Amino acid sequence: MRRDTIVFEIGKAFIMSDRVWICTDVGTRTVCAVLLDDLLAAPDSGPPYSIAEHVIDRYSMEACQALR
Repeated sequence: MRRDTIVFEIGKAFIMSDRVWICTDVGTRTVCAVLLDDLLAAPDSGPPYSIAEHVIDRYSMEACQALR
């Protein structure tokens, strides 16, 4: 079963691998995001972020769900 495609927007949350992510950049074939848990634990809540931003490729984007 194919899920509906979600629209990634900078600053918006989404779910991937049962974790909540915050979108930090949107490209043509990739999205950059930070984990919400890491963001809440960081003393500064950017941007710019002092925590690791993860690059999510188009294959991993298929596993993402909109946060409801």
